[in-house]
Amino acid sequence: MSIKVKIVNDPVYGFIRFPEAELMRVIDHPWFQRLRNIKQMGLAHLVYPGAVHTRLAHSLGACHLMGKALDELKAKNITTDKEECLAARLAALLHDIGHGPFSHSLEHTLVGVHHETLSRMMMHRMDKDLGGLLGKAINIFDNADSSPLGAGGKYLHQLVSSQLDVDRMDYLNRDSFYTGVSEGVIGYDRILQMLTVRDNELMVEEKGVYSVEKFIIARRLMYWQVYLHKTVLGAEMLLINILKRAKELAMDGQELFASPALKYFLYKNLTQKDFEENPAHLDEFCKLDDNDVMVSIKVWQTHDDKILSRLCQMLILRKLYKVLLSSESLASILVSKKEQVRKDFGIAEKDIHYFVFEGITSNSTYNINDELIKIETKSGQVKNITEIEDSLVNQTLARAVHKNYICYVQ
Repeated sequence: MSIKVKIVNDPVYGFIRFPEAELMRVIDHPWFQRLRNIKQMGLAHLVYPGAVHTRLAHSLGACHLMGKALDELKAKNITTDKEECLAARLAALLHDIGHGPFSHSLEHTLVGVHHETLSRMMMHRMDKDLGGLLGKAINIFDNADSSPLGAGGKYLHQLVSSQLDVDRMDYLNRDSFYTGVSEGVIGYDRILQMLTVRDNELMVEEKGVYSVEKFIIARRLMYWQVYLHKTVLGAEMLLINILKRAKELAMDGQELFASPALKYFLYKNLTQKDFEENPAHLDEFCKLDDNDVMVSIKVWQTHDDKILSRLCQMLILRKLYKVLLSSESLASILVSKKEQVRKDFGIAEKDIHYFVFEGITSNSTYNINDELIKIETKSGQVKNITEIEDSLVNQTLARAVHKNYICYVQ
C-alpha cells in the first residue's frame, strides 16, 4: 500500500515534503493548527508590513530543515535509524507549540508560564491523544536519551535547540524573506552540508566556519534591525502595557469585553503549578490566538477607563510610543519626559508609568556561557568556534550589547 505524501508549497524553500503519516497526524491536531492564527513576529508588521507569516509556517520550515540535516548525516554514515529520524522531525515540528499570541508580551502579563514549559506540557498531552506517538520526540526535546541503544540523544537535541539549530536557521531565513531585510539571509544549505557528529555531539566541519560566522552575523544584524528595532520595541511595550492595564482592571472587579479564552486569563492569576495541577488551564490556553487579543483591543478603545482606551487607540491607529535608544544613561532625559507628559496630557503620578518609562534591552548573539558551536578541524581536532584563529566570533560577536531605552507618548 502506497503512502500518500503531503507536499507544501513554501515560499522560502519551494516544495517541501511530509511523507510520514505520523507527521500529518500531528500537523492535523487542533493544537498545532492553532498556530495558523499566531503571527511569528508579533507586531513587527507595524514596521515591516510583510511580516505577517505564522508560527505554523515556521514550524513546518524547521521540520523541513531537520529532514535535510538528517539526510546529510546519513550520507556521511552517521547512523540514525528511521524511528529516531521521525522523532527528531516531530521534535522540530513541535518546538514552538507552546507559544501563545504575541508570546513574550503574554508571558509578561496574563500567562505566568514560559512558552517552553507550555510546549513540554502540550507535547505530553498530545502524546496521550496520539497513542504514545511523541515519546521519543519528547526525549529529544528534553535532551534525554532518545534510544534504548544509546544511539540517539545529544546531537538530535542540538539540532532542535542549540546555538546552531534548525529553529534559528528557519526563522532567520523566513523573517528575512518576509521583512525584506536581506541581512538575515544565511547559507543554511551550506551549513547543513557541513554538519557532522563526534561522540554523539553535533559539530561543523572546518570548511564550514565562514558559513557559521555569516549565520551569527546575520542573527546579530536581524536583532538590531528587526527584532529590537526601536519602533517594534515600542509597539511590543505598548501591547504589554495594554494587557497589564486590562489585567489590573479585571483584578479590581471591573467588567471588560473579551473572548471567553482571553477573559479566562484576565480574571485569574495562574502559575506554573496551577497549570500542572489542573489540565483545564492548558485547554483554555490552547483556545487563545492573535484574534482574541486584537478584537478585544479594538473594543477597549471605547472603554470608560481613559488609560486603557488611550493605549488601545494608540496601537490600533499606530500612534506608537516614541523610543530613545542609547548605550548611554538616559536617566536625566526620563525626568524631563515625565514632566512634559504630565503637563501635556494631565496624567496622574500613579499612572505616569503607562506613558513614560525606561528599560534595558540586550542582544547576546552568541553566548559563550552556553553550549558552544564546535568545529572539527582538518587535522581531526575539535575546537570551539571561539578558538579558531582569526574568528570573528571570538573578537566581536561573542560580546553582548546592552542598550538603555525610554518610551514616551508625544
